[in-house]
Amino acid sequence: MEDRYYKRIIEELLKLIDAGVHIVDERGVGLFYNDAMVKLEEINADDVIGKDFTAAFPEINLKDSTIYQAWKDGVSTMNKTQTYKNMYGKTVTTINSTVPVNEGGKPIAAIEVAKDITNIKTMSDTILSLQGKELEPHRVEPTIRKYTFSDLTGKSPLFETAVNRGRTAAKTNASVFIYGETGTGKELMAQSIHYDGTRKNKPFLAQNCAALPETLLEGILFGTAKGGFTGAIDRAGLFEQANGGTLLLDEINSMPYDLQSKLLRVLQEDYIRRVGGSKDIPIDVRIIATVNESPEKLIEEGKLRKDLYYRLNVVGIDIPPLRDREGDIPLLADVLLIKNSKRFNKKLTKISEGALRRLNEYDYPGNVRELENIIMQSVAMAEDDETVLDDKLLQMPTRMSSAEKNIVKWDRQSSLDAYLSKLEAEIIRKVMIEENGNVSKAADALSVKRQTLQHKLKKYKIEH
Repeated sequence: MEDRYYKRIIEELLKLIDAGVHIVDERGVGLFYNDAMVKLEEINADDVIGKDFTAAFPEINLKDSTIYQAWKDGVSTMNKTQTYKNMYGKTVTTINSTVPVNEGGKPIAAIEVAKDITNIKTMSDTILSLQGKELEPHRVEPTIRKYTFSDLTGKSPLFETAVNRGRTAAKTNASVFIYGETGTGKELMAQSIHYDGTRKNKPFLAQNCAALPETLLEGILFGTAKGGFTGAIDRAGLFEQANGGTLLLDEINSMPYDLQSKLLRVLQEDYIRRVGGSKDIPIDVRIIATVNESPEKLIEEGKLRKDLYYRLNVVGIDIPPLRDREGDIPLLADVLLIKNSKRFNKKLTKISEGALRRLNEYDYPGNVRELENIIMQSVAMAEDDETVLDDKLLQMPTRMSSAEKNIVKWDRQSSLDAYLSKLEAEIIRKVMIEENGNVSKAADALSVKRQTLQHKLKKYKIEH
């Protein structure tokens, strides 16, 4: 086969790849630059192909450039964060994996695959900036609700056991590990432990570990040092900002395994080192970690380090699901009715026996959060003069048989491919709803890679 055919095949292959791909020859001259990379770096392929790669990125520092290191020095890099400007001054942040291609011991090309995280980088910078502003001594008192144990409603034995363990934990500085299904109130428990405890006048910060990729999550937690990587600046992370207080690590099982080991070292040694820095910074931070799956199951599946679990589980608290909290639904429903009646300026003060019966019969896969959503919708639909939340007002989820769920009827006028695509979109949409928009969890439920699911969400225009 002629070389030009191989080139044509590669060009078509690169069109199918969702990530950006940039290939240079042994001189650093562009050979291939796919459409995904054009979109990511916002320059034209003509600015790159057939030209030295520095022409499109005149401000890039060669010693920090992964593609330069690959073709010049034969160095491979995996999942490295880079921030740089293109020839038009546009700032781009990517996670790059770059490898040299050798023949007979000599470099003949370098291949770089890039993922755009510019928006995520901006978001993470904003998170840290806002956290820093909230901690300034002259700030106006925040309006965000601070929860204490007096805000936790329930009389069932299982729930009272959890609350009592939380009250005991509040009197100490020990690490706390909270397990509970989605919507059971893990963050409310964590806030109660903090604001009823010895650190109540110190910062309480929270970070969802599933919200960011590893490279950015590490910087958010530990901070960054100027020059540590391309685009890095001196910035305190959440550990420094929460010093003296409490740091809630939500869904800690979503934290990458390698980063879990770094967290364990911090907990053992009581100091952090900023990403790219060399200075050890002592910290005094209480950690409260949460998971929504059984920790034993997470350890068995390799999603949670056993040594980290034992280090965090000094005080373990299991929050029971609502279906196991006997007698708590009427108490919670009354509290939520009053709360949402005020929110929507309604006069509802009582729940009818029929409505209460239906509330008690439901199994609440979304737990207390789902119960609140049901009450909120019902109150919002009530007339302004109604005082009783009756059965006819109750906005309960409709039950479908297993045969009815996610069935997309085949239109004989459409092709099989179109039908399967529509069916796939419906299944993904349902799982995303069940997992509250969490892409990582939905990917696990569907047994696909996170990147694959991201691509399909974009393909089917499913918001999350």
